[in-house]
Amino acid sequence: MRGIIAALMLVAFSFVAVAPVTAVAAEKKVKSEVVMKVGNKVHLFHSGTADVKKEICLNDVITVYREGGPKNSAGREVGQVKVLGYAGEHYFEGEVVKGEVKPGDIAKKPSASCLIQPVRHDN
Repeated sequence: MRGIIAALMLVAFSFVAVAPVTAVAAEKKVKSEVVMKVGNKVHLFHSGTADVKKEICLNDVITVYREGGPKNSAGREVGQVKVLGYAGEHYFEGEVVKGEVKPGDIAKKPSASCLIQPVRHDN
């Protein structure tokens, strides 16, 4: 009987000791999340196919959606990005003109989509 009580106390103590560490880790993740607001530059990753390059043109303003998980698979509108130019073979350079976007959001046109990425400043 003493062994069972000791084991239960050990399990209860481990839950109390681990809970604050988990909360701090979740808080750090939220604080370090990249959010790009109006005026911020972004890169729009695409497949590089002729169809995408034909569908998306310079100065286009494209609506950006964030996937909402299994219940909301269509995503919700979170902003708009204006295409400013080309940044390599698989990227367009853009600027957020409405809303707030995050890495992983999707800029969609009827037959083309691009993955939003922050602009990397390699020194």
